[in-house]
Amino acid sequence: MLTMDDIVRDGHPSLRKVAEEVPVPASDEDKKTLTQMLEFVINSQNPEIAKKYGLRPGIGLAAPQINISKRMIAVHVQDEKGKLYSCGLLNPKIISHSIERSYLATGEGCLSVDEAIPGYVPRYARITVKATDLDGKEVKLRLKGLPAIVFQHEIDHLNGIMFYDHINKDNPFADIEDGTAING
Repeated sequence: MLTMDDIVRDGHPSLRKVAEEVPVPASDEDKKTLTQMLEFVINSQNPEIAKKYGLRPGIGLAAPQINISKRMIAVHVQDEKGKLYSCGLLNPKIISHSIERSYLATGEGCLSVDEAIPGYVPRYARITVKATDLDGKEVKLRLKGLPAIVFQHEIDHLNGIMFYDHINKDNPFADIEDGTAING
C-alpha cells in the first residue's frame, strides 16, 4: 500500500522530468503500480483509513509523484452532478480543449507540495482526454468542471509542470480572461 512516505516532495528531480510513455499492453509491474496509485487516492478520501495511515486527502496522483517517471495517472473525483471518475490511466493525452478557461476558486493544492500556494491556476474549461485504461482498452473522456481541472493537473505532472507554474507571479488572484470559477 502506498503512503505519504512514497510521495516525493517539491524540489525532487522526478517532478520536473518529462515522463516516459508506457508500452501498451502494460506490464504486470506497471498495472500493479497504477492500481496502487488508484488505491492511494481512494484510501486518502476515506477518513478512517486516511487517519490510520496519515494520508493527506487527494483526488489525483501521477506516477512522477511516487518517483516513477512514467506516463500514468490515477484520479478519483466526482463532478458537480455526482458522477464519479475513478480510473487509472496510461499515456493520457489532451486531444482537444475549449478556449474558455476555468479555475478553482480556492486555488489548487498538490500532494507533493506541503505548503499552500495561493493564487488562481488557469485551466481549460473543457477537455477531451484519450488514454489506455488498466484493462488495456482505449478510452476517451470528455471532461468539464472539477474533473477537467484534476486531469490537467495530473497530466501536467507527466510533463514536469507544477500547478504553481501557471499562477500569475505579479498578481496571483488576477482575473482569468474567459474564466469561470469552480468550487472544488
